[in-house]
Order: sequence, then structure tokens, then C-alpha cells
Amino acid sequence: MSLLSEQIQVLDEADALELRGTVAQVRGLALRVAALPLPVGATVRIKPQSRMQGAAGGRGSESDWIEGEVVGFDDQHTLVMPLGSTSGIASGDRVISAGNSQFVLAGDALLGRVLNGLGQTIDGRGPLLDTIRRPLLGRPIDPLDRPVIDQPLATGIRAIDGLVSLGRGQRVGVFSSPGVGKSMLLGQMARHTAADVSVIALVGERGREVRDFIENTLGPDGLARSVVVCATSDEPALIRVRAAMVACAIAEYFRDTGLDVLLLMDSVTRF
Repeated sequence: MSLLSEQIQVLDEADALELRGTVAQVRGLALRVAALPLPVGATVRIKPQSRMQGAAGGRGSESDWIEGEVVGFDDQHTLVMPLGSTSGIASGDRVISAGNSQFVLAGDALLGRVLNGLGQTIDGRGPLLDTIRRPLLGRPIDPLDRPVIDQPLATGIRAIDGLVSLGRGQRVGVFSSPGVGKSMLLGQMARHTAADVSVIALVGERGREVRDFIENTLGPDGLARSVVVCATSDEPALIRVRAAMVACAIAEYFRDTGLDVLLLMDSVTRF
């Protein structure tokens, strides 16, 4: 039965029907969708007719669709937050269900890769292979199953290891004024930590800073043992929130395989 456990899970989480609704209103960053009985957290795909009409045959391509997430309800309408710009969306556009469960791809193939807030590769090195699907929001560990924090985790930073040492399983925040070296400190920790894997979430960073962090602050050696998930400040708020969740889900995957994982988020205040 263990050989079929993954396939059984896929069948259990599959949607039997494709539910469809229509856009009734656009208010700010949210859509009010009629006739779409989906739960909060479900994913949808929006088909702006303005984009479809400009495509060959009027059908459009995958890139013409806009992904979204159900975030709430208002009377008889379902509130959907698009994972992109609302430009081009009009009243009457179709909204199609894309699944009630959200997943992220995880596996050893992620090491050395750079992902966007949706967990898709953006480093130009091809698709991810040999991965499994993990729930975007995993179940928290039972309090009595959590080990006592009694083992130090070396960061490679002498001031931290000697004065304010970190413990395995501990959460620590670094707060200071802009421009004093927080990102540089995190990059050094990712490069020199005793942890097996580093998962780095760059949330709300300026676009020009991401490549500099990866190539110079983290460096090739640090990237080889890390997974970088980034959502820049010019992306929608929901993408930035999703990037933090994707990074946590990936870190939990490596944790469940028995590895020591250092999860870094720059910055948690933007999240």
C-alpha cells in the first residue's frame, strides 16, 4: 500500500468537477465573482476576454490566463485575489476552478535553484525534475512532539556563535535600520552555517537587489546548498505572501527528510 500512497493522496485531493463563475466586479485588487462556490484557499484561473480575442483563434494560450486565490465571501459573491495584475479583466470574464488544495514542488532538485513566489523556477536552468508535491500549508507539529532546544546551531558568524548562539529549532529576529548589513549577515550565515540546507525567502526586496544577493552575497558555494525563493516589491501582495509560504513548505520538506535546515527570511516585516 505504501507504494500507492502518493497516488491515493492525489486522487483524494482531485476535484471531481470544474466549477465556473463569472466576474461581477473589480474592486481594488480583489474580484467579486458570481456563481463560484469554492472554499477559502482554493485556486482559480481567470480568462480575460480582451486577451483571448487578441490570440489566434480567439482561444488564447496558458500565458493569457491569470491565476488567483479565493480569499473570502461577500453576500452571494466569492472574493478572488489575482496572482497578477487586474489589467484587462472585465465584467463577465470566466473564472474556472483550479483546485481546492495548494501545493509546492519539493525535492533535492531544488538545491541551487531560484524560484518565484509561486514556486516556479526563474533561473533559466530548466524545469524541476524528481520532485514531489507538498501541501503549501503543512500541519503544525504537536507541541509534545517538539524536541527541547538544547543543541546549538553554528552559523559561522563568530559574534553570534560566541555571544548569542542559536539553538536547533529556535526562531531569531534581526532588526535594525536600513543599509547596515542585515542582508549581508544573512548571506554569510547561509554560506557558513553548519546546517545541511539553507532556504532563503527574499520577500519585498527591490528587484535590482535580488541578483546582487545571489551572485555576490550568497555566492556560488552558498547557492549550491541553498534554495532561494524571491518575490520583489513590484509584485502583487499575494505573491509576496505566497513566497514566504513556499519557502516554509520547502524547508519543512528537508526537515522531514532528517536534515538540519536554516530558514532565512528577508524580511519578515514585509511579509
